[in-house]
Amino acid sequence: MKTQDWKNLGWSAALLVVAALLPLTNDGYLISLGVSIAMYTVLATSWALFSGPTHYISLATAAFFGIGTYVMGSGIEHLPYWVLLPIAGLIGGVIAALVGLATLRLSGVYFVIFTLGLAEMTRQAVTWYQNQTGHKGTYVLTELTDPDIYWQLLGLAALVFLLGWAIGRSKLGFALRIIGDDEDVARHVGINTALSKIALFVVSGATAAIVGAMIAPRYIYIEPATAFTPMLSFQVVIMALLGGTGRLWGPLVGVIPFTLLWEAISSSFPNQTTLLLGLSFLAIVYLLPGGFVGLYDRLRGRAKKRSAMA
Repeated sequence: MKTQDWKNLGWSAALLVVAALLPLTNDGYLISLGVSIAMYTVLATSWALFSGPTHYISLATAAFFGIGTYVMGSGIEHLPYWVLLPIAGLIGGVIAALVGLATLRLSGVYFVIFTLGLAEMTRQAVTWYQNQTGHKGTYVLTELTDPDIYWQLLGLAALVFLLGWAIGRSKLGFALRIIGDDEDVARHVGINTALSKIALFVVSGATAAIVGAMIAPRYIYIEPATAFTPMLSFQVVIMALLGGTGRLWGPLVGVIPFTLLWEAISSSFPNQTTLLLGLSFLAIVYLLPGGFVGLYDRLRGRAKKRSAMA
């Protein structure tokens, strides 16, 4: 590896250690906020691994997240918690592969609409099943606390970043960048575009399902409207776009400020959250294309030009 790569890994490890110390504050509010930031960091980063290089906007995060919560909720009385996490990831990955095979030949608005419909279809299917069985929701009773969930999410975030770092330096990452630039060119040079896109979609879906399984004990009681809320999908997209998908650390830069802002909005304007979410999306798209990462790259490029002209 290059010296810069070792430096980046070193800084990442140091930040991870600092973040892991948060529960030692014993501040319930800060720990709760930390859980939200860690959860969205994993979801937004895994989303960007697929949507960043391919430019496919997926709104299926809520579907996979909800599947994970229900895997945990339905299995916690029969299997150990630590066994259910990989099961949730496996189920999420398999469903992502099936969805990818059926839909990743679509592009543009058609793919967006289908992935949004997937979450709603899954929610309606679970609701119908529970109505047939006479159950309105599912209890998830464990001894896990917020600090336990926070550390788990932090560990998963580290794994996602390492996976993204490895993919970015692999043939798959190179193929995805070509697909993002021009999918027709990618096909002509022999890249299996469908398989490449499905591979990253599976990673994103499996990760979201594991996050849902980890978060389920925090909800204690889960129901379809909570587990499959479309608001989650839009929040993940907005956070990733705000930070920028041009760098692996981009989504994290968007997650932290948006989570803090959303916390303030939710407490001050609880009935206008959907409206404010839509306005946030429009503001990011029109005022900050490329997110904070794009802004950083543009400012850096201008600085280099001025240096070269001096």
